[in-house]
Amino acid sequence: MPVATLEDKSPLFSEITTTVAISPSAQKRLDAAVETLCSHKDEWAATDIPERISLIDILIKQAAAVAGSWVRLSCEAKGIDINRPAAIEEWLGGPYLVLHNLRLIRQSLLDINRYGRPRIPGPVTVRPNGQVVAQVFPQNIYDCIFYAGITAEVWMEPGVTLATLPQTQATAYQNKNPKGKVALVLGAGNYSCLGPADFSYKLFVENQVVVYKTNPINAYLDPLIEKAFGALIERGFLRLVGGGVAEGVYLSHHPGIDEIHLTGSDKTFEAIVFGSGAAGAKRKAERTPLLTKRVTGELGNVSPVIIVPGPWRERDLNYHARQLASMLVVNASFNCLTARVILNHAGWPQRTQLLDKTRDQLAQIPLRRAYYTGAAERYQTFLSAHPEAEKYGGAVDGKLPWTLIAGLDPNKPDDICFTTEAFCSIFAEILLDAPSVPEYIDRAVEFANNHLWGTLNATLIVHPASLQDPATAAAVERAIENLRYGTVAINQWAVVGYGLVVPNWGGFPGHDIYDIQSGIGVVHNTLMFSRPQKSVIRAPFTIKPTPIWFVTHKTGHELGPKLVNFETLPSPWKLPGIFWSALRG
Repeated sequence: MPVATLEDKSPLFSEITTTVAISPSAQKRLDAAVETLCSHKDEWAATDIPERISLIDILIKQAAAVAGSWVRLSCEAKGIDINRPAAIEEWLGGPYLVLHNLRLIRQSLLDINRYGRPRIPGPVTVRPNGQVVAQVFPQNIYDCIFYAGITAEVWMEPGVTLATLPQTQATAYQNKNPKGKVALVLGAGNYSCLGPADFSYKLFVENQVVVYKTNPINAYLDPLIEKAFGALIERGFLRLVGGGVAEGVYLSHHPGIDEIHLTGSDKTFEAIVFGSGAAGAKRKAERTPLLTKRVTGELGNVSPVIIVPGPWRERDLNYHARQLASMLVVNASFNCLTARVILNHAGWPQRTQLLDKTRDQLAQIPLRRAYYTGAAERYQTFLSAHPEAEKYGGAVDGKLPWTLIAGLDPNKPDDICFTTEAFCSIFAEILLDAPSVPEYIDRAVEFANNHLWGTLNATLIVHPASLQDPATAAAVERAIENLRYGTVAINQWAVVGYGLVVPNWGGFPGHDIYDIQSGIGVVHNTLMFSRPQKSVIRAPFTIKPTPIWFVTHKTGHELGPKLVNFETLPSPWKLPGIFWSALRG
């Protein structure tokens, strides 16, 4: 599979050193954690499905019990008022997604126990090129209510057929004599749901016990995570450990660790696999890794948003200006799926209107605390390359302005906005010339595939009237097929694919440790496919009421606890309260 030929164009994170000494007390603590897991790994591998379901029932209750404290601490750490709408980000990006993930895994386990594999809720079809596609969302009536009009498909890797598809599901549960393994999960430092989602995948999908090294940025949540997952900790199936680089390096090379998964920077990935500094670069060049264990990871992206020209009305422009602003602002722009490059057709008359309305939105949105390590330095690096950048709000009290770099030249492929994930409050816009809309779409796909770093997620926005033109409709479907991204979302931000949890989430298959970009392997994927290629999210051009992932939503702080309560124990009696808050948003 051809990939972008961008070498050493990784996100601007500080150099990771692998030579930091670990203290004797820390080494003793980590050895004890790994020893406990090693002594229980076979027990976990042999744990039957009914017992796993019982454990998940306990985990759901434990996680729900600490949800309020979880969100309160997260809001305090990020400078968010828990009584303001922005708090919805911490409800959704914390306990809600953890509970949602557990509930979906529970359903898959019920299906495996009854049918031998998770049930696929929608049709399974074969594309003209022979590729198998499974519609995985919606799964039930609640999905239809909460996500009206949204569907999700998982496209399988070439070679999977209708006949062999069942064999690619829940492969860990097809082994009659499973052997235990110990996995190390290195947690991300942005959203608090990421680590628990990652180690839940290792436990329940890949059948491995886990030592979870939390990220120092959100280590304040460690006691609550321990309470939420206490049932697994008590049984010796999970261990949480803190610490920094030294602890992560020591665990990565520990003989008791069989596999590693991390969410974060490719710099970290390469430092683990090859070592740091000149010696690490030499090992990579010589293809002699320091670490030969299986290492998977979800590592970021210069996420593109392709705008398809069309007859947009004023309200359409307003809606998508709010959506584009949200793609930058959510979580203070510290997301691997934050929009980084907006692709526009140079000949679209409404391009300036859309951009101006996006500017207006950014000017009205309060700044956020730039809590992620190194954000100010990365921001200045981008501004040095683009002094013409437009700033909205002033950089005061640890906050960075929302920043737009408009009208970039596609003929400068080494532009930092194309080659480097900013991971701070910056996105850019690029103008592409093309004689027709279909040709523009083809060129936008080619540019995203070959000139933007990473393969994690892409978003494509197209007015339904544009699809009335057969050539444009064919170009859109061609784009969905040809975009080499692990998630391709149509009309709504790719964050929807992450939040649904059912689809796979990860880089497009084909990377290896020598060109890691967005990573290897997937997470989420609650229907447990072993050979997914990409997820495709299809959504209406606009959604009413205002989607809760829009930063302009007005009642998120009310919705958050109601949604967590619903995920704890779904019930139709809880719907009226949710609807009341949603409709006022």
